[in-house]
Amino acid sequence: MKILIAPDKFKGSLNANKVASTIKRGIERVVPEVEVFVCPMADGGEGTVDALIAATCGMKISSRVMGPLGNPVSSCFGILGKSQSKEKTAVIEMAAASGLHFLSGEEKNPLLTTTYGTGELIKVALDRGCRKMIVGIGGSATTDGGMGMAQALGVKFFNVEGKELGVGCGLLLKDIAKIDVSLLDERVNKTKFLVACDVDNPLCGQSGAANVYGPQKGATPTMVKELDEGLYRCAEMIKRDLGIDIKDVPGAGAAGGLGAGLKVFLGAELRSGVKIVMEAVSLKKRMKGIDLVITGEGKIDSQTAYGKTPVGVSELAKSMGIPTIAVAGQVGEGAEILKEHGIEKIYSLMDIAGSVEEAMKRTEELLEKLGKRVAEDYVK
Repeated sequence: MKILIAPDKFKGSLNANKVASTIKRGIERVVPEVEVFVCPMADGGEGTVDALIAATCGMKISSRVMGPLGNPVSSCFGILGKSQSKEKTAVIEMAAASGLHFLSGEEKNPLLTTTYGTGELIKVALDRGCRKMIVGIGGSATTDGGMGMAQALGVKFFNVEGKELGVGCGLLLKDIAKIDVSLLDERVNKTKFLVACDVDNPLCGQSGAANVYGPQKGATPTMVKELDEGLYRCAEMIKRDLGIDIKDVPGAGAAGGLGAGLKVFLGAELRSGVKIVMEAVSLKKRMKGIDLVITGEGKIDSQTAYGKTPVGVSELAKSMGIPTIAVAGQVGEGAEILKEHGIEKIYSLMDIAGSVEEAMKRTEELLEKLGKRVAEDYVK
């Protein structure tokens, strides 16, 4: 029997590679003769770099870049193992440079934060010879429409007086009067950009970046109004100067409008995060000849059906006639709907832990026990 273990991380406890290897260890303690393969997964959010590096035997590149408030921060991105793609492929999490986690509660202010450091990471990847990039855009501290990111790669923004604007941030969006892309890094046009984007919010309006996500980044109602007006202004200038109507494009509002910036300035394609990751790790190829797939993540509930790793994995396995089970830290309301997506059974740490706290504290030990249960239930 051949088993493939392809889970996401258990947030706050174990990364995806550790989750997979721990379940594998539990299975092999019961049936050491079974063939077990691991493929750490992600959906484009936090942990995507680590998962793809582990799954493809890639490497991590460290770099000092501009943080969300303009201060230097230590950051990194990944380069996939060479066998995965004809092009040298980088995987970047925007949160590694421009994420909310860099800021304390008092520092959160999307009028002042910038994606410039994300652009710097992209530039370092270009310098490293990467001509395909996967960009995860979750965890943003910014609402600058991707202005900072574009500046780091050579785009210039000017005010009505013809003066070049400073480092892009939400506050400066309303001042944009001209956009000049003539000095955009020429390597961008030779590079394919895939953006892991699982939201369909437009750039502006009630469902846009400022109104929906601004408050969680520290925006007051007054700030939200100013940011939304700034994003409208940015969209108008993009349409006038570049001929691209980005305002209502689904996903343009992701990461405070970084989705729009990546699409407009880098020609990026916005796609489902888990599908991008599945392709990057050649998951379909790995599933050939497999008898059972095990997936999972920290919490599984009705929301798992919307672009999360377990369902992406299970739907692929289902299409290939392979049964799938899932392992979770805890199972929430509505998880039964996942049977429709090919997940036959869900094992939960809460089945053997006395409390959520215990499950978080003893995750590795309990996951190994669940691995043993899976072996007892499924391995012939």
